[in-house]
Amino acid sequence: MNIHEIYGRISPWFRRRRLARFQAILQPTEQTRILDVGGLPACWPEPECPAHVTCINLDRVTGFVETPRRRMLHGDGCALAFGDRTFDIAFSNSVIEHLGTWENQQKFAAEVRRVGGQLWVQTPARWFFIEPHLIAPFIHYLPKSCQRPLLRWFTVWGWLTKPTPAQVDAFLAEVRLLTFTEMQRLFPDCRIERERFLFCFTKSYIAVRATGPS
Repeated sequence: MNIHEIYGRISPWFRRRRLARFQAILQPTEQTRILDVGGLPACWPEPECPAHVTCINLDRVTGFVETPRRRMLHGDGCALAFGDRTFDIAFSNSVIEHLGTWENQQKFAAEVRRVGGQLWVQTPARWFFIEPHLIAPFIHYLPKSCQRPLLRWFTVWGWLTKPTPAQVDAFLAEVRLLTFTEMQRLFPDCRIERERFLFCFTKSYIAVRATGPS
């Protein structure tokens, strides 16, 4: 088993719950235009969400067959090639933490806020005790200089991936988890909701703007 198979078993349950919550709050219809920044069409089963969904991703996806309600584009979430409020809803799931720097996260937040009338941006919570990409407790609380020698031998990601030192450095340069206060700063016109685990632990944050900006 590799790390992606583990994610594949765990993630769908959380994604289904999150999609149901998303639809209950923002209530997309068949006419709603959704932009999913960093997502894939497979995450949007048409029977469950009949809206028009455009997914934009830095990675080029092969083998996808476009439908009247699903399309896939190549692009950068920090510089979206759309006009203001082109979409009824701008959506992103577990993407903003992969941008490496606070400056890039600010650009990303500004772009999704600009192109969408309503907003839904989810990201793992920094202070949740399990680092979700590594599947390891507490290690992400340490300075990166201390994490570097530990990632290979003291995380599930390290055991299964067997990363090289360069891959460890690339991971540490890419992933920057956010705090509640940082989410408030990035999305000042949004309500920051908490997604909980076992009723009491905040697993992730969701920036929600249920009405368009004035």
